[in-house]
Amino acid sequence: MRQTDVFSGFHPWVNLCYFALVLVFSMAFLHPVCLLIALGSALGYSRCLYGRRLLGGLKYLVPVVLLAAVINPLFTHRGVTVLAYFPSGNPLTMESIAYGLAASVMLAAVFLWFSCWNQVLSTDKMVYLFGRAAPALSLLLSMVLRFIPGLARQMKKISQAQLCLRGGEAPASFWGKLKSGAGSLSILVTWSLEHAVETADAMKSRGYGLPGRTAFALYRWDRRDKGMLAWLLGCGCILVIGWVRGDLAYGYYPRMTGAWTPVSAVLFVVYLALCLTPLVLNGREVWRWKSGKVGPRPL
Repeated sequence: MRQTDVFSGFHPWVNLCYFALVLVFSMAFLHPVCLLIALGSALGYSRCLYGRRLLGGLKYLVPVVLLAAVINPLFTHRGVTVLAYFPSGNPLTMESIAYGLAASVMLAAVFLWFSCWNQVLSTDKMVYLFGRAAPALSLLLSMVLRFIPGLARQMKKISQAQLCLRGGEAPASFWGKLKSGAGSLSILVTWSLEHAVETADAMKSRGYGLPGRTAFALYRWDRRDKGMLAWLLGCGCILVIGWVRGDLAYGYYPRMTGAWTPVSAVLFVVYLALCLTPLVLNGREVWRWKSGKVGPRPL
């Protein structure tokens, strides 16, 4: 976790509340403005957490998003604005293209929000949040969220070790590369199974999940956490009310129609403020450091 992220220092329940809100709203609000707000905010926060490493993740995300945008017009032919016809005779409609783009933006935003979740809500925080209520679920979630990053790091180590064993020369032929990749994959699967068993044995030996077991935690509520939680819940309630009233509604079929009222504009601003909360906190902290106004935080 990057030490420059101020929001990561808040209480785990505050972090969980924020990600629960932005994830639910990113999937529920299909208004184009809301989708752009969600994607832009998630991209900015991911850039803050990952730095230049974000570019490596985008190499895999962009093709998936483009594929999702292309698939919908190929299989969905609803809509009243016909742009062309496929050789099969099915129409290509503007509404199907717009919905495919909206679905791809939503998918990208959700993916980026989950990547931020993985950085902010560490294993310790997940165990603290759900360890008492659902010990097995807490352990499972913490292991799943660490699964892909852990496999990527271990695969890199395996590849470097095998390269050293070959004297620094990679296989030149296709079958050599295939054999090397199969061997690396076999080692990775074995390591992942052993790691899962070791983690389960370690938690069992510590009495994890037993009734009456106490746990030590460094997380304590203070006025800053209470104020931030009130801010998040207040924004969430306003947005839910607006969504129920239909002020954030937007439909793509059979024609694109949606809410564009002054109330909608206010809700867009509230949604933007909610999504940008971590970035605003980080920017405020940078300004305080540069202006020399950093001091002890009162409890």
